[in-house]
Amino acid sequence: MREAVRDRLLDAHRPVLEHALSCADAVAAGWNEETTTDRTAVVEPYRATLSRAGLLNPLVAALADAVGAVGGELAARPVPDVPYLAITSRGVVLRAPIETGRIVVTLAAFEIDPYRRGPPLPEALSVEHRADP
Repeated sequence: MREAVRDRLLDAHRPVLEHALSCADAVAAGWNEETTTDRTAVVEPYRATLSRAGLLNPLVAALADAVGAVGGELAARPVPDVPYLAITSRGVVLRAPIETGRIVVTLAAFEIDPYRRGPPLPEALSVEHRADP
């Protein structure tokens, strides 16, 4: 399921993912240097940039589509906020609760220690299937 979700995201939702990474470029362009050690220069500016770009809903919709396209069923209709969507110091984290646990998608827009822009697609995208304990 993990690879199928990843493939669907890359095939059907690449423009949304690329736009989200371009928002990370805009955030990084606001730093004084190529890197920063200040988490506050990453998380809130990235969330604000994604929001202004109108990407929060499309990111959650991409998650729902990808899970549905591989036969998964979400436990509830996702919303563009926690627990379905979180903006972290690494980037965008999308969580989809399913019958067998949850799918966790990470768009690694940033690398850490120090913070710097992360890799492009497809390397920036990872998908995990976490089973409930």
